[in-house]
Amino acid sequence: MRKPLILFSLLVFALGTAIWSMVPSPTQTASAEQSLDLVEGKQQYQDYCASCHGANLEGQPDWRSVGPDGILPAPPHDETGHTWHHSDSALFDYTKLGGAEALARQGVDFQSGMPGFGDQLTDSEIRNILAFISSTWPDRQRDVQATRSSTERDQLDN
Repeated sequence: MRKPLILFSLLVFALGTAIWSMVPSPTQTASAEQSLDLVEGKQQYQDYCASCHGANLEGQPDWRSVGPDGILPAPPHDETGHTWHHSDSALFDYTKLGGAEALARQGVDFQSGMPGFGDQLTDSEIRNILAFISSTWPDRQRDVQATRSSTERDQLDN
């Protein structure tokens, strides 16, 4: 009588473990691409970002040179800029919190002209904007940025 009970318990444990392993972690759920809306992202980009970063993602002139106010102009978000050098989470934080706050959380004191949009845009809208921006990059830039994001997620999971 004990042997069937032990076998049943092992079966329930194995089934529970298998089901639990299929539940996505919060980072997997948050980064699921199935919920991204590029059309909305493009419109939100035009509404919130284009005034500084350009209607065609071209950025401001002389974006690599500090202006008279001590702040760097808005960089391009196309392949000529450095946006694709950063992970998804870094871009998300920079957009939501603003440049100075996002960098301060990493221990970097930096005067940034990038405001935070966390009080104006939902997390989903920010992700849609970032998805739209990355959708305009050539394959090489998208691949580099995706690898950087994946590596960062893997490091956080370990």
